[in-house]
Amino acid sequence: MDFFIETDFFKPELTLAGGQAFRWTKTAGNGNRYFGIAGNRPLELLFEPDGIRLIGVADNALPFWLEYFDTGRDYKSVIERFSQDPLLKKACRYAYGLRLLRQEPFETLISFIISQNNNIPRIKMIIKRLCEGFGEKIRGNHFAFPMARVLAALEPSDLEPLKCGYRAKYIIDAARKVNSGVIDLNALYQKETEDIKQELLKIKGVGEKVADCVLLFAYGKSGAFPKDIWVKRVLSEFYPDGLPDCIIGNEGLAQQYLFEYIRNNHNNYKL
Repeated sequence: MDFFIETDFFKPELTLAGGQAFRWTKTAGNGNRYFGIAGNRPLELLFEPDGIRLIGVADNALPFWLEYFDTGRDYKSVIERFSQDPLLKKACRYAYGLRLLRQEPFETLISFIISQNNNIPRIKMIIKRLCEGFGEKIRGNHFAFPMARVLAALEPSDLEPLKCGYRAKYIIDAARKVNSGVIDLNALYQKETEDIKQELLKIKGVGEKVADCVLLFAYGKSGAFPKDIWVKRVLSEFYPDGLPDCIIGNEGLAQQYLFEYIRNNHNNYKL
């Protein structure tokens, strides 16, 4: 069946193509349609003036998608609070419609390992090859994200066709630690933010930024604040004494607005 979410707060180019998730693409010939796979569920989205239409979604999958698209958050109230800060006010206006996606932990972990020192088109291509090479077919020519047990049985050399370079050994290490139970991704839902981070940091190639991305995009830890070169620049220039109080509890969402604004306006973001 189709399901309609009434909202004017969802820009697909910011939310689906801005570097949170890497398996969404525009449907050819129609800029208002996107197709993607999340949690091994395929979905087509149609963006209409007053909301989003989920096309062909099964009744039992609807709760998954409502959580995935973070429909329980009052974004307008959060932005009203953020706008107490002059720079964040500009960033929120620029990135209006950007939502946080709530993603499956293993896919998020591997995706952000792949994202290190990489650009979005290349990340998407590597993940596409990974799924086609090692994931189960789920619809037509579409594939599920590979399971940890499948990747754990491989060697880094088996990932050479992906062209992911040095990241191959990190992917395999992550898969083996998850598959063996050294790191129980499901059990981490019950842990505090810092405890989850310490578990993730046990994986080779996972540093502060990757761990914070997994905390934010997989575990919904809104206080996580991933720092890349753009965010570090804005912290140094505008917040040398610390982040403003108006973002407490939603630091991760504030980071997304700042990241989107600064990287696209880096030559002109003075107050």
